[in-house]
Amino acid sequence: MNQQPSHRRAPGAGLELVDAAFDAQQKGDFAGAERLYRALLETGDHLGVVHNNLANLLRKSARLAEAVEHYRSALEVLPDAAQIRSNLADTLEGLQRYDEAETEYRRALELQPDNPEVRYNYGLMLLATGRYVQGWTYYEARSQVFHEHGALPFPQWSGEDLHGKTLLLLPEQGYGDTIQFVRYASLLKARGLTKLSVACKPALAPLLRTVQGIDALITDPQALQVHDYWDSLLSLPGRFGTTLESIPASIPYVGVFTNRLEAWRARLPDDGIRVGLVWKGNPEHENDAERSLRHFSELLPLWSVPGVRFISLQVGGAEAEARACAAQQPTVCLGDEIRDFGDTAAIVGQLNLVICVDTAVAHLAGALGVACWVMLPHRGVDWRWHHTGVQSPWYPKDMYLFRQRDATQRWKGVIGNVRDALAAILHDRC
Repeated sequence: MNQQPSHRRAPGAGLELVDAAFDAQQKGDFAGAERLYRALLETGDHLGVVHNNLANLLRKSARLAEAVEHYRSALEVLPDAAQIRSNLADTLEGLQRYDEAETEYRRALELQPDNPEVRYNYGLMLLATGRYVQGWTYYEARSQVFHEHGALPFPQWSGEDLHGKTLLLLPEQGYGDTIQFVRYASLLKARGLTKLSVACKPALAPLLRTVQGIDALITDPQALQVHDYWDSLLSLPGRFGTTLESIPASIPYVGVFTNRLEAWRARLPDDGIRVGLVWKGNPEHENDAERSLRHFSELLPLWSVPGVRFISLQVGGAEAEARACAAQQPTVCLGDEIRDFGDTAAIVGQLNLVICVDTAVAHLAGALGVACWVMLPHRGVDWRWHHTGVQSPWYPKDMYLFRQRDATQRWKGVIGNVRDALAAILHDRC
């Protein structure tokens, strides 16, 4: 998460220029904002604020090394600004300078131990490096950052005895988060709960009905009832003291109803290797520009591998890109007909492989135990995929991670590696 400190106003000459630069930055006029910030640096006015705001702009423009220098200059003027140190730490992390990043996070926490954004960002780094025991504690600060859950008239569960009790689990963030952490439902039920309820969006309900341990699904917020306790799905790893070695990995932990399988079977090709594709994630995600492909056509090298039938699982308007490329990239387009994750699961469950960017379908394939290759960006990789490695501890069966090594080439190298891996599999099958 890349949090930026709010614009700090300071009296005196040059304030109007500071405001103008900040406004230009907020409107997306980065070139104009940069010119104004650099002009201000020449005047010597408000140097701490200007260096900080310019660093924020540079970081957003992926000019991380330059951003680091301006954050350091800002800290020479404002050494006690915990948020600037946190932003510096996040930028250093993006440059893979992890030891320096941790030093800055710790300094920020010394200045403001209870700053939720700093605690949350530090928690993400700890989780991304596999230090789960420490990381879960700091990760809890997200509730103060995002405020996803309002006040409920019954207490949050914090590890109390659950025998004979009722518990409501609430979702957070995206669909993939729910799919990843719903694996804890059976562990909770085993603690003696009389009723385990899970709130979810309607699109997930058909999938979650297959999860062992869930007694009730609530898709209408108005239908929420009082339970003995509530908790967030994303807090469960911390409640269970999850380490890399103790991740619940009984896979598959979601299933598919027979009628759904039969409904989709006739739509799938009956020859070749069936490979599902998802090339774009949620456009509202803060890192979508990095983690999604710009266009379906970027996947063209995959069509050089013979014997593969590609199936689009892409929902939302992006599947039109595949149809526009049908001459060179023939694809069975199913995304526009998918109603919910029950349908997606029924299709994925009948595939040989899923190739996707970091989106909910990766978690779905992993939870089903279907082979999945996840293409990850150079910047802003989510903590659950860690900083390094080609496999995920959350989905140890047949999930492989293909990482961008060079931000300048974006997806070219990754897609080339995926093509080679796909060709190798086909060669071995012959």
